[in-house]
Amino acid sequence: MTAGNLDHAVAAPAAPPVFRPAMAWTITAMLVLFMIVNWADKAVLGIVAQPLKADLGLSSAEIGFIGSAFFFLYSISGVAVGFLANKVKTKWVLLGLAVLWSLTQVPVLLSATGAALLMSRIALGAAEGPATAMANAGTFEWFPKEKRSLPSAWLSSGASIAKIAVAPVLTLIVVAWGWRAAFVTLALVGVVWCVAWLLIGREGPYATPRGKTAEQQSDTGIRVPFRKIALSRSFIGGAIGTFMVYGMVSVVLTWLPSYFEVGLGFSRVQAGSMFGLPSITGMIGMVGAGWLTDRMVSRGSSARVQRGLVPAVSLLIGGGLLAALPYIGGAWAAVAVVVVAYGFMVVSLPVMNAVVSQISPTRQQPGALGFFLALQTLSGLFAPALTGALVDVAPTPGAGYAQAFQLFGVAVLVGGVVMALLVDPDRDARRIFGGVRS
Repeated sequence: MTAGNLDHAVAAPAAPPVFRPAMAWTITAMLVLFMIVNWADKAVLGIVAQPLKADLGLSSAEIGFIGSAFFFLYSISGVAVGFLANKVKTKWVLLGLAVLWSLTQVPVLLSATGAALLMSRIALGAAEGPATAMANAGTFEWFPKEKRSLPSAWLSSGASIAKIAVAPVLTLIVVAWGWRAAFVTLALVGVVWCVAWLLIGREGPYATPRGKTAEQQSDTGIRVPFRKIALSRSFIGGAIGTFMVYGMVSVVLTWLPSYFEVGLGFSRVQAGSMFGLPSITGMIGMVGAGWLTDRMVSRGSSARVQRGLVPAVSLLIGGGLLAALPYIGGAWAAVAVVVVAYGFMVVSLPVMNAVVSQISPTRQQPGALGFFLALQTLSGLFAPALTGALVDVAPTPGAGYAQAFQLFGVAVLVGGVVMALLVDPDRDARRIFGGVRS
């Protein structure tokens, strides 16, 4: 046997990956913390919006524009880094992103002007654009495909935890030491996470094969033309539905404390503390739906029902509630509508991540997730700015916010219908793989 033949023999098909629950959930916990920092960075503008307006002399439309500016490079960087992660270990991609988050907080501390804040938020958006896709890719390295909705739900819940637990703390920091202190705190927390990730982060048994390993492992190294994934009905339906949802998510991040304070009459501390209320229902909905859909799919239930119709119905309920918001009387009733509607809407986010994973070959998952989430988050480019413009021209701030929420509620209703009609991951996985296992 020649040396070449010997190498070929040694490179025989690798043993199937072994699921290691303890380590899988340890890595998931680290990446949930990663997402908490990510969403706290996003949410801080909403928390400091009113002090910023007073200190820097900004209008609601200008604050809304800065909120939208966060997304100027968000989708572009999400796509670019997603495809880069097809070749680079996700551990190092995640570390690089977290380092950049901390660095982008510095300009606004050195120069407290509207221009510095704008540049800082654009840079932060570029650094955070790939975060959700890369966190999911890093987590999916540790779970088989039928068990990915629940860990993805926990990652998506990082947004909820940030608003439930971190937002009130940041509010108290702003009240006690000013809005700059909130940015300093987030930069330091990002540095601490980087150190911990260097010690704990590693590749999992289901990691994307790269280089010679990808060529040798035919079961996990296959590739398909990317258009087959991106033009599948499940990909398109999921992207449209979650695009509508993310518009409302970006509005909540930028404007919810202001809506509670100047729209509904709560105090600044109350508004900051209530920022996390929608996230409580969101977290319950995402984790509950992730657990249930994974359990049902693992038991042989149709992915068309569990990962297509279940999130679609959640959009129809959440969108319908928001569409009715202008007709709701009373501050607490309006809060209840927003809280419940948000909980239903965000159920779709982690489930659609699992759908994209299901219809993508293993080595193409980071790129597919990056592209999918880039499309999804494009709505953040205009939703906060549109809301600010509506508030400025409305007879009262409360009426402007209610009108904006109604508009996005109708959009979510449309997204739910599209999702129900198009998403069927079992069907599309068969078409994409053509009988070849991924």
